[in-house]
Amino acid sequence: MTQPTSSPAPSEEQTSAPSWRTVVHDDPINLMSYVAWVFESYFGFDAMTANRLMMEVHTRGRAVVSSGSREAMETDVQAMHTYGLLATIEGDS
Repeated sequence: MTQPTSSPAPSEEQTSAPSWRTVVHDDPINLMSYVAWVFESYFGFDAMTANRLMMEVHTRGRAVVSSGSREAMETDVQAMHTYGLLATIEGDS
């Protein structure tokens, strides 16, 4: 009788889908209050979180506002563009 062979456990890289991020970038056009309002309205952030992310955009030039599947992040980027914000998608490194 032979022993069953076990296949090696898949690595984390093989089992998890790639994660993507939506990044909002600073621009000279939109008011900070408007950016915070967009974050509250679209993402459902509370006022404190929306303001913190808005200040990150303002002071650092960018902030990660969502992460997940590529398709979901493409939807979020498109929504930010609809609101007039500069946003891009980037892969997790």
